[in-house]
Amino acid sequence: MLPIIYSDEFLEHDTGAFHPEKPGRLTAIVAALRSAPHAAQMDWRSPTPVPDRSNLIAVLETVHPRRYIEAVQKVAELGGGFLDPDTPVSPRSFDVALLAVSAWLDGVDQVLQTGEPAFVIARPPGHHALPMRGMGFCVFANAAIAAHYALQQPTVNRVAILDWDVHHGNGTQAIVESHPQIAYCSLHEHPQYPGTGRAEEQGEFENVLNFPLPAGSTIEDYAPLFEQRIIPFFQAFQPDLLIISAGYDATKDDPLAHICLHPQDYARFTSYCLQLTRRVVFGLEGGYDFNALARSVVATVEECLSRG
Repeated sequence: MLPIIYSDEFLEHDTGAFHPEKPGRLTAIVAALRSAPHAAQMDWRSPTPVPDRSNLIAVLETVHPRRYIEAVQKVAELGGGFLDPDTPVSPRSFDVALLAVSAWLDGVDQVLQTGEPAFVIARPPGHHALPMRGMGFCVFANAAIAAHYALQQPTVNRVAILDWDVHHGNGTQAIVESHPQIAYCSLHEHPQYPGTGRAEEQGEFENVLNFPLPAGSTIEDYAPLFEQRIIPFFQAFQPDLLIISAGYDATKDDPLAHICLHPQDYARFTSYCLQLTRRVVFGLEGGYDFNALARSVVATVEECLSRG
């Protein structure tokens, strides 16, 4: 059984009718998973409610200063607004963003308990969020927060983050590049938003690996990077947990980028990850063509189940 952590509350983060990061992304994924061939092997779980996770704000503060957390809360309480031109906040967004963090932490808890993968289907996404600034659709830095949380657990000394979203996770890198117990690797289109993630950026402890890829890149460009660079990088780091910033906007049908992957290519990515470790937390980031997004998530989940 593969744990799928999801709540309909994630649909209540209202970004407006014309924003690409909209609730329909999640409803498309859920519908596809529930009708997938291995649907009976998916263990759907609700995230831990925010009031039941007494240390949630303290966990957030490992990454985000209290004044930023309170600023996001204030915007929501005043009826909504924008953290930046791309990142709207609705009245429910603060609570939903907290629940998304809780879901990612549940993913960590589940994987550490069982030694098997879990998938977190939550929004808003997080890999662009900086400590004091939400941006690029992202409110809180879910993957970086989850990594810091994992390091507080007794069995975890090193955490790896792989970001296969088509956009560079500038927020994640900014947060973890000075942390010797966290390694970060990103494959992303260049030039593309947010304009970060140069290959020469290696982190303070040579714990960062960036692969800027040109428009039109395919699995034939990605596979050698996994096999010759990424797997050896993480093998040398020897992580106790692997967190995937699982964005699915590098498909050829995605409206916000120009990479030419196919949904089934994400099964190959997943296979590479599972060769490293079964202790993998997959957490949703981008992906804006509903059909390609849903099929890509199904490919990831099915690969986890077929290799179980």
